Amino acid sequence: MRIATPEDMRAYGARLAALLRAGDLVVLSGPLGAGKTTLVQGLAEGLKVRGPITSPTFVIARVHPSLHQGPPLVHVDAYRLGGDLEVDDLDLDASLEESVTVVEWGEGLVEGLADDRLEIRIDREAGDEARVVTLRGVGARWADTPSDPPEG
Repeated sequence: MRIATPEDMRAYGARLAALLRAGDLVVLSGPLGAGKTTLVQGLAEGLKVRGPITSPTFVIARVHPSLHQGPPLVHVDAYRLGGDLEVDDLDLDASLEESVTVVEWGEGLVEGLADDRLEIRIDREAGDEARVVTLRGVGARWADTPSDPPEG
């Protein structure tokens, strides 16, 4: 799916949030500046969690509690993590069942946390600020993953 602007990326994230529930693991990948955090801002808006949503690069992980009885959002940035042992140190599996866990730069590091996960790849399109977003559902939970979530 082609996404033209950062505002469109946030709106896409808000629509995607309607598909998410407690226990979901979302793994985001793409180059620096692709729009991973912008997508998470939209997810947070759709999930109605406390913000602000900023890249947790130096803190590694932030928990954003729900403002309306929904699951909290655990936002992780694995960019600075050196491998599986450092991921284990975060103890993400302790909160996985009751939260929506979104991991930026998690490809190759966090897949072992859940048999079912949503993998989202964001790539830049040459020449403008457009992005190409590719969803890949892994496991039974995501067997019928739409590439463009319904308007909500």
